[in-house]
Amino acid sequence: MADNVYDAIVIGSGISGGWAAKELTEKGLKTIMLERGRNIEHVKDYESPNKNPWDFPHRGGRTQQMIEDYPVLRRDYPLNEMNLNYWVNEKESPYTEVKRFDWYRGYHVGGRSLMWGRQSYRFSDLDFEANLKDGHGTDWPIRYKDLAPWYSYAEQFAGISGSRDGLAVLPDGDFLPPMEMNIVEKDVAARVKAHYKGERNFIIGRVANITVPHKGRVNCQYQNKCWLGCNFGAYFSTQSATLPAATATGNLTLRPWSIVTKILYDKDTKKAKGVEILDAQNNQTYEYFAKVVFVCASAFNSTWVLMNSATDVWEGGLGSSSGELGHNAMDHHFRCGASGTVEGYEDKYYFGRRANGIYVPRFRNVGNDKRDYVRGFGYQGSASRSDWRRDIAELGIGADMKDELCEPGQWSIGIGAFGEILPYHENRIFLDKEKKDKWGLPVLAMDMEIKENELKMRKDMMEDGKEMLAAAGVKNVHTYDSGYGFGQGIHEMGTARMGRDPKNSVLNGNNQVWDAKNVFVTDGACMASAACVNPSLTYMALTARAVDFAVSELKKQNL
Repeated sequence: MADNVYDAIVIGSGISGGWAAKELTEKGLKTIMLERGRNIEHVKDYESPNKNPWDFPHRGGRTQQMIEDYPVLRRDYPLNEMNLNYWVNEKESPYTEVKRFDWYRGYHVGGRSLMWGRQSYRFSDLDFEANLKDGHGTDWPIRYKDLAPWYSYAEQFAGISGSRDGLAVLPDGDFLPPMEMNIVEKDVAARVKAHYKGERNFIIGRVANITVPHKGRVNCQYQNKCWLGCNFGAYFSTQSATLPAATATGNLTLRPWSIVTKILYDKDTKKAKGVEILDAQNNQTYEYFAKVVFVCASAFNSTWVLMNSATDVWEGGLGSSSGELGHNAMDHHFRCGASGTVEGYEDKYYFGRRANGIYVPRFRNVGNDKRDYVRGFGYQGSASRSDWRRDIAELGIGADMKDELCEPGQWSIGIGAFGEILPYHENRIFLDKEKKDKWGLPVLAMDMEIKENELKMRKDMMEDGKEMLAAAGVKNVHTYDSGYGFGQGIHEMGTARMGRDPKNSVLNGNNQVWDAKNVFVTDGACMASAACVNPSLTYMALTARAVDFAVSELKKQNL
């Protein structure tokens, strides 16, 4: 086999790319995984997890230079000196904001699998059927039963800890033992369940942090430094899980610093024959050839690759024949909810820094509940006690203040809502050919916003949170809305959606591009709707399912 010829090409090395590489190589395909950024080796290249706050020059905060250099990252929590090297250099890789869009990216091996929040939930049939029933977007070409075995497959390998709660709106999975709620969370959960007669539930989060040793990985140590890289491999990432599995087969070639600029399309066979890359270090162009291509560069970058491909056949790029490529962009809107203080637990505390929280599954527009908007939302949150950083106005100096700060402060509990954004056709991305990145490539332009449906939902996201906490006896309950900028959920989805008809979708029910049947897109770009749960587990399941189909078709010589 020539150096540039493989059985399969995987574009991207994040959650979806890592899974594609694992599945393809384990099924015997010689595979090259192309990553546009640098390599990060597990443990060896994690610079910060063993450091204490005082080991950083600015105690982990942000400097004026950082604020100047990262005008997008500064808009929210990601900008800090502890893991700055995980985030994209915004000057080298700019984009155009027709409307505000906060794009938080990681261009390196592992992608955002090194920084993700790890909340891992299944979609339900309520989610897969929503587009058809309420008329927004296009009907998903699959249902829960089609993905359920692949959810189990993904959970069993990745290691998802959680409780089996028997809720139709949030299907149970194949879980490792759950993390434990603290005393306040347990009591609030019991009161909420009793007050609402089981129609609303507080459960422990389902999270990709293993709670027992699992497939050679060490269980979570409750350090809550996941976003710095985990030396124990306790949370799922490409580095801790899928890359070692793929490497062990002997069938994987990993090539970092490889910007895929286009998929090479053969007009005679109407299939892809490979990809063209630009080496990010030497600016040289190379070509790689394969029988099948998996596009997993993260949602919007995957669509960027498609838009730059086969433009001599379709002006809008490979997959654009339906007119939907680049459209139907989604995220989760959040940054609103409720919180309050809890009395009567001053003699109680908790152990460690649990890398997880509580979850409140969706209850709006479920069953007989009908609102003046469609779809719904869930909550993520936790209860905790304030520490030495709290403000004690009446003890501003001296020994009394020091003594007081040696004891934990008041209990509080907060829940923040994550709401579904509908797949509006007009929410889109497109190529800005007038603006170039460091390598002379056109950048993406972002043109999207939330609309009346989401704004109505946000009112309930606050008021329902307040009502539940008050019903559970929480004191001083107040709502908040910190304002939402599209993209802040870091759950960008859509722009190359799945569907049943090539006239209104980019991909079919097996994640194949209608216009080139040996090209598969399995990351967030493929999503036909967003649901209100974190989407990464669905990417894992879709990827494993698509690879299984692709390899079967290769064996039948259908690709």
